[in-house]
Amino acid sequence: MFDVHVHAAPDVTPRLADDREVVAAYAAAGFTGCVLKGHYESTVGRAAAAGRGQSIRVYGGIALNQHVGGVNPAAVAACLGAGGRVVWMPTADSHTQRSAGLPRLCGMKPGLSEHTYAIAPVDWSTTDEVGEICRMIAEADAVLATGHISTAEARWLLAIAHECGVRRVLLTHPSYTVPAMSSAEAAELTEQGALAEITTFQLLHQTGCTPSMLAAFAREVGLDRIVLSSDAGQPDSPTPPEALELLIDVLAREGLDRSALRACASELPEALVVP
Repeated sequence: MFDVHVHAAPDVTPRLADDREVVAAYAAAGFTGCVLKGHYESTVGRAAAAGRGQSIRVYGGIALNQHVGGVNPAAVAACLGAGGRVVWMPTADSHTQRSAGLPRLCGMKPGLSEHTYAIAPVDWSTTDEVGEICRMIAEADAVLATGHISTAEARWLLAIAHECGVRRVLLTHPSYTVPAMSSAEAAELTEQGALAEITTFQLLHQTGCTPSMLAAFAREVGLDRIVLSSDAGQPDSPTPPEALELLIDVLAREGLDRSALRACASELPEALVVP
């Protein structure tokens, strides 16, 4: 299997294990690869170091939050130039994160700016920067992930990405609290070529989320357009390999085809990320 979304130490919040421990756990479980994600740090160098000498492929990327000044083409250029594979639009510093009352860096240390980030149609001033970022992602044939931006922003972003020639697009846990995208909206956007993510974090930690809700979302979008990931790494979550297996088991008990679910956690995410 291939986990496209996992968190590891070091981080600004406690994590279950560090990079090398997470990668070793995947290797022991027979995974083929993973993507390390950090809300406040590029994981490109970390992925290269953690994957050295291991039997699996380890990739990194960058989330466009306050530590890089938000929607910043220079940060994306540095990430992609160093071999990064995924660029997430604002996540923990998105305006949706603040509106939903979810954790942000400024809440961890008094005195930090509470600034949030958005793209069009919420903030049209970012139009040129988003276009430049999409062109760089297209040139690198990397993955554009929507992060925590709203459904309206994601819809606008996909249109720009298509114009710029981006081939790999992931809707970041669209049915999570942010952006709270409906299955019909996600189906509409996946018809434009994107894949939609469902995570174990949602199952274990999203307020009001149930297995039946996740299964219904997957059915309407279609398993051929779904990526399953763990989004694990929290001290109160299972190990990342166990978390992804748990998600498959739970959705299979809801009546979804197990072999198709395994493809959602292996062939589909691997084809999305691997050059």
